[in-house]
Amino acid sequence: MTHENKFGMFIHWGIYSLTGLHEQAIARYDLDRAYYEGLANEFDPADYDPEQWVLLAKKAGMKYICITAKHHDGFCMWDTKYTDYNIMNTPYGKDVLKMLADACKKHGMLLSFYYSNPDWHHEYGYNPASTHQWKSARMDTSDTEKYREYVKNQVTELLTNYGPIYTFFWDIPPKIEDPSLNELVRKLQPGIYINDRGWDKGDFSTPEREYQAAEGVSFTRMTEACNSVGQQSWGYRAQEDFYTKRHLCCSIDRIMSMGGSYLLNVGPNAKGVIDEKYTEKLMAVADWYNRMEGCLECAEHDPFSYEPRHDKYIATKKNGKTYLHFYNGIISESVALKNYPGSPKKVRLMNSGAELPFAIEPLPEFFDGKTGKASAPFLHIYGIPSDEFVSEPIVLEIEW
Repeated sequence: MTHENKFGMFIHWGIYSLTGLHEQAIARYDLDRAYYEGLANEFDPADYDPEQWVLLAKKAGMKYICITAKHHDGFCMWDTKYTDYNIMNTPYGKDVLKMLADACKKHGMLLSFYYSNPDWHHEYGYNPASTHQWKSARMDTSDTEKYREYVKNQVTELLTNYGPIYTFFWDIPPKIEDPSLNELVRKLQPGIYINDRGWDKGDFSTPEREYQAAEGVSFTRMTEACNSVGQQSWGYRAQEDFYTKRHLCCSIDRIMSMGGSYLLNVGPNAKGVIDEKYTEKLMAVADWYNRMEGCLECAEHDPFSYEPRHDKYIATKKNGKTYLHFYNGIISESVALKNYPGSPKKVRLMNSGAELPFAIEPLPEFFDGKTGKASAPFLHIYGIPSDEFVSEPIVLEIEW
């Protein structure tokens, strides 16, 4: 994943969508358990069309989908024989994961599963060593061994009945070491990638929301960052506070240019639809991402120190070209590089596809304070229509 990094769609979907509040609505709003679990009797996503989801992800430039098979509430979105608290015992009564798996296969989309370690419905789900245990069914009883057997049985179903699975996303570290869980995952799906929130360190790290990392440095471990288009919730929220396009694009550019994959989440509503507001935000990001023409995927770190004079950047290289990612934008209509390996053949602004003028020349802003003489010539790339792209990172392609 570090080299073959990808842009993916995260999907949080379950009976919590009926509340229009949050994927952890039962805890965050302290809802009555009988009321909340009774929502399963109302869940009927009659407009669910997984093919539309897959085609939307493809249109956005995404290569994989990761869906919540089971979130903290314990409700299962597939035909599991280990609990009645599942999608088959709703008015809808269909295995939505099977339908999504079929749509992914049809359109060449990779599929991943999210599985929550906390389970607020299972009688043995309480784990005092971990977090997010607020609504556990029996907080006076803990039997993690029995619960782990339940988890293994469900993981076996998920990794046996739905075709090839790209990644497995455990959530909320149990703080119990049990390598047998991931051994089972690998036995059932050889070649799968497993995250670090499970029962051992797994294969890749999963920074969430506003991840801070050393700027301009490649990840030393496989990394998959994740964020949602909404600030308040991952599941469907009727009155969501959506992030700006700039915030999301800048985050994606920074993470992916450092070699990480990026999951961008949407929350389908109770009818099974990724509604207009979520779709608009996703496609605003996709508009920028698709103009990058794949330069964020499978690129390598470029160790050359270009030293742009004012702007933070990350340098990558791909197919013999250098890409300078100004993930916070640039402060003027030009970029001045103190160091450069030679004179470019061509410089292109990826945001528009247009070629940019450049010159190797002294610039009066940068000078020797003792002599007043301009510093050594800079590679001066100018005429950048920065104001046209204030809502997104600036990316330059340089062919040397």
